[in-house]
Amino acid sequence: MQKSVKVLIHQYLIPHRLLTAITYRLMHAHYLPFRDQLVRFMIKRHRVNVEEALYPDYTDRSIHPTINSFFVRALKPDARPIAAGENVVCSPADGTISQIGNITQGRIIQAKGHDFSVQELLGGSETIAATFTSGHYTTIYLSPRDYHRVHIPYAGTLQQMVHVPGKLLSVAPLLIDNVERLFARNERVVCVFDTAIGPMAVILVGAINVGSIETVWAGQITPPLGKQIHSSDYSSVNPVKLEKGDELGRFNMGSTVIVLFANESLEWNTRLHANDSIQMGAEMGAIP
Repeated sequence: MQKSVKVLIHQYLIPHRLLTAITYRLMHAHYLPFRDQLVRFMIKRHRVNVEEALYPDYTDRSIHPTINSFFVRALKPDARPIAAGENVVCSPADGTISQIGNITQGRIIQAKGHDFSVQELLGGSETIAATFTSGHYTTIYLSPRDYHRVHIPYAGTLQQMVHVPGKLLSVAPLLIDNVERLFARNERVVCVFDTAIGPMAVILVGAINVGSIETVWAGQITPPLGKQIHSSDYSSVNPVKLEKGDELGRFNMGSTVIVLFANESLEWNTRLHANDSIQMGAEMGAIP
C-alpha cells in the first residue's frame, strides 16, 4: 500500500478515540480472560526487557493487577543511572530521538519538510511561547517496548501545567514524516518549569491507544477528556520541586515527549542524532 494511502487511512478513517477507549479499558481491566497470555505475547512481540523491572513477575496480581500496571512498571534502582553534573541535562525517557536541535524563530522541526510553532505546541500562550523563541529542543518517541515513565531532565520547580485537548493521531514514524504539525494537533500535557539554567518545558504528547497521561502532582489528566484548554498555575502555591531524574509522569502504551530549553547556551551532545536510541538518565547536553 502506498504511503499516501496509509497516511490518509490513519488520519481520516481510523476511529482513534473509539480504539483508544477500548485499549484503555483493556489495559486497566482487573478481571480479563487470558491476561497473562496476552502480557506474555506483548513482551515477546515488543521484546520488553522484564529483567530490569523492579518486580518482573507480571503474573503477580498483587503487584501488577492490570496490564497497564505492568507496562508502567518501576525499574530496579540501578537500572537507569542519572547523568551527573549541575550543568548536565539528561534524557527524560527511554525511546528513540526523533529530532534534536535548535529552536529557530519560535519553530521546531518535526521531520524533513515539516515544522510547527512553539506557541501552538504550548497551547497558544504568547507569554510562555516568547520564552522559547530561541533555545533548544528534543523529541523522543516511546514505543510499546520502552519504559513508560517520564522523568525530569533537569532539576526545576513547576510553574504551570496546561492540558491541551486535541486529536489522537498515531505518532509512528510514517505519520511524523507525512502529517503536518502532528505534535501540535494531538492532545498533550504541557509542564513548564523554572530551573537554574532558565525556563524548561516538558510536553507529554498523546496518541492513538495512549488513553492515559498522568503527572506525579496532579494524578491522571486524561481521561476524562475535556474540549477546552485548561491551565493550572503552580507558581505561588504548593510548589512542586523535582530533582534531576525524578519521575514526572507516565503514559499508557508509550507516546512522545518533547523538551524545550530557553537557554541559548545549552549544547547538545554531538554524538546524539535523530533515530538514535536513548535511555532515561543518559546525558543529552550541558551548559558550557
